[in-house]
Amino acid sequence: MAPDFDPNAPSSPDSGVFGLPHGEAEAAIVLVPVPWEVTTSYGGGTAGGPAAILAASRQVDLYDLDVERPYAAGVHMLAESASVSAWNSEGRALAQRVIAAGGAHGDPALLAALARVNALGEALNDWVAGETERLLAAGKIAGIVGGDHSVPLGAIAAVARAQLARREGLGVLHFDAHADLRRAYEGFHCSHASIMDNVLERVPGVSRLVQVGIRDVCEEEVETMRRHGERVRVFFDRDIARRRLSGGSFADIVAEIVAALPQRVWVSFDIDGLDPRLCPHTGTPVPGGLDFHEAVFVLREVVRAGRTIVGFDLNEVAPGPDPGDEWDGNVGARLLYKLVGFTLASQGRARLL
Repeated sequence: MAPDFDPNAPSSPDSGVFGLPHGEAEAAIVLVPVPWEVTTSYGGGTAGGPAAILAASRQVDLYDLDVERPYAAGVHMLAESASVSAWNSEGRALAQRVIAAGGAHGDPALLAALARVNALGEALNDWVAGETERLLAAGKIAGIVGGDHSVPLGAIAAVARAQLARREGLGVLHFDAHADLRRAYEGFHCSHASIMDNVLERVPGVSRLVQVGIRDVCEEEVETMRRHGERVRVFFDRDIARRRLSGGSFADIVAEIVAALPQRVWVSFDIDGLDPRLCPHTGTPVPGGLDFHEAVFVLREVVRAGRTIVGFDLNEVAPGPDPGDEWDGNVGARLLYKLVGFTLASQGRARLL
């Protein structure tokens, strides 16, 4: 870090993420923006999430009450990929035709559109995996910033392969309103509603999926949970609320969440895991969910318990439609800074306070 950098000074409009001066070479954490929302069929806008988070991040004060000087290790966000943006535009237009028709139904034109969307999804997976592998080879920690929740599959797969090479497994700590365990939802193999089904089916290095805040599921997903047995542990939002309303301790619940995790953890955070008042423009908001400080408490306890966060993704932040409506980006940027800080603390690159 430049010796004249002042963490107390205001950020300039053209500064890096969180107003930091780091380039990729000197950053411990490199954030990969993925402006992608091809298969979303309800609310849209998550392709604008990375840019909204970047803009709002310059208003985040760098002093953190949980982690000492997390910025000092270096944080850099890559520029958005023009190829990814072009794939997103093409794929979204094609997917909307399929969604509007309620599926392909054997129609040759719609089947061709569906096939192209699936091919673009696989191309994105390969691109994200390649970027993650490149960063891992350089000794960096990768953080994925979406976009819809389909985007981190390639990164989780790349990190899981790296862990297997060290004869270590990987756990995924998944915050979400939805289980995301649907099989090829609406025919899309890489749907945002299928990300965790894809993780379970395509990433054997993931030994345990721990889901927190789930409150909107279908029968297929519940059957998937049961079929995988101990590999999937779900802390439903309803059950968390019932225990607390009956006088139970949130700290005790979090201790169970952490105990279910293996040593090395990827954090996958869909912003709709939070109470929707915090990010009201996310694509599929659901009543209930964690408050911001509760999510932070879970992450802090993961670190306090000695688990190592090896990477993370943050998805489904959608900027508000009106000029100056930056609330969702603001919340997303602050959660991203917490993910950065706790990841660094878990790896001994910053000190937990």
